Amino acid sequence: MQTLKSQHLGALYTFSEVGRHSTLTSAAKAMHLTTGAVSQQLLQLEQQLGFTLLERHSRGIRLTEKGKQLHQNVSFHLAEIDAEIASLQRNTGKKQEIRLKLTPSFAFKWLVPKLESFHDFYPDIQVQIYAEGALVNADTRDFDLAIDYRPHPFKHPNAELLLDEYLLPVMNSRYLERHQWLQNEAGNAQHWRGITLLHDAMPWEKADKDLEWRNWAKAMQLSVPTESGHFFNRTDMAMSAAEAGVGIAMARMALIDNELETGRLVSPFSPIKANAGYYLISNMQDESTESFVSWLKGMIARVC
Repeated sequence: MQTLKSQHLGALYTFSEVGRHSTLTSAAKAMHLTTGAVSQQLLQLEQQLGFTLLERHSRGIRLTEKGKQLHQNVSFHLAEIDAEIASLQRNTGKKQEIRLKLTPSFAFKWLVPKLESFHDFYPDIQVQIYAEGALVNADTRDFDLAIDYRPHPFKHPNAELLLDEYLLPVMNSRYLERHQWLQNEAGNAQHWRGITLLHDAMPWEKADKDLEWRNWAKAMQLSVPTESGHFFNRTDMAMSAAEAGVGIAMARMALIDNELETGRLVSPFSPIKANAGYYLISNMQDESTESFVSWLKGMIARVC
């Protein structure tokens, strides 16, 4: 503890938050501080440490190599401390809470509409939902439970498969009417060049941006220009674009609530296996998380 001084601690927390943003202004806003106060803390920290943490440029900030290394370690250990405090608080009789991390698409399209049912069964358990990023980082301990979309098999010591996913190209009815050939045949390469494809470019980390459309085309034995179209970092955004008539989205069946029943989205195709699914990752096992997992599996069984 000779190197780490008490005056470092607050600044290290600020640095960990700044490292998650592209500008000091956005970081300061997230922490409810002024940009000047954040900048001053970082300058003082750099002076105390003796090396530069950030490169400042006209479009924002960028971590130096030493900054990246320190940020990775600081963020990890702060998350560990936060998890330990949460665990200790559970054992002091405080209000029952579950920290749940998942992707925004699964949160908005699947979980949130069903949460009222959980609170009916367990009114004393508070679910804190974190759906900030398009992808879930399952390597930290800053959550009790996480639901992540991953290709099969997902090898993680604390993960279990909750729900298999299926893929289905969807569009609005007007778009289908403009491309009548879709209703009678799969079409040829020339047909598909006239289609605007809508992609989820980030189904999981390091996935090719046209992966889902490419896998569908391969399964259907079709020549489809999968590198074309519009790309989104969330599948629900692609589905919304399809509903607006922009093109055809590769939808995930678990995330289609009643769009097909109401006709907001249509498809002349049948679903195919995605060779991927939603995995539950557990960092905490107590009465609250066990109750939530039991409810979650029950809801999945009802909709499958």
